[in-house]
Amino acid sequence: MKKIVLLAFLFIAGATQAQKMKDIDGNPKDLKEIKEYNLEFNYSNLEIPKYDSEEDFLADKMKKREEKEAGLGEKFKASWFSDREEFYEPKFIESFNKRFDEGELSVSSENAEAEYTMKVHTNKIYAGYNVGIVRKNAEIDVTFTIYETSNPGNVLFSGKFYDVQGYGAMGNDYNSGYRISECYAKAAKSFAAYLKKKALK
Repeated sequence: MKKIVLLAFLFIAGATQAQKMKDIDGNPKDLKEIKEYNLEFNYSNLEIPKYDSEEDFLADKMKKREEKEAGLGEKFKASWFSDREEFYEPKFIESFNKRFDEGELSVSSENAEAEYTMKVHTNKIYAGYNVGIVRKNAEIDVTFTIYETSNPGNVLFSGKFYDVQGYGAMGNDYNSGYRISECYAKAAKSFAAYLKKKALK
């Protein structure tokens, strides 16, 4: 029994450990006076572990599903893309905004008038798996780039988190979209904490 509890603790601790930002460009102190961001999500040049490209990943997954039942392949492809707007992006926005008091800092994907934009570029997605007795967390790499909305070439800051893992539903996360969405919640939490420590103090 003690062994099971210890393993569960290590599993959760590994999924919730603090992420470290790799600074790429700019000084986070330059972001101190910014109170709101327009939010842009980007999934270009997406890396899928064990596959040469996202297209190869989709082709493989669709083929396996079609062999089981006609139509399941296209259903998977549709959900792979729709999960972004339906799950990942709302989860990120909710997780980020709740870390700040009203008027302190906020992001929105419907704020094109904001002076600055925060681009959330997903570089890698690993969907993980859950087959009941065995599961593995989903995982993403994500680059944050902050630039002047009217002049995207004027980048104030850019930084990247690697291997951001999500954990939720006490392990009952059988849906890949849900598992991946928890990675975005964690990425938002980590970047919010980074900004509080490095930019806003």
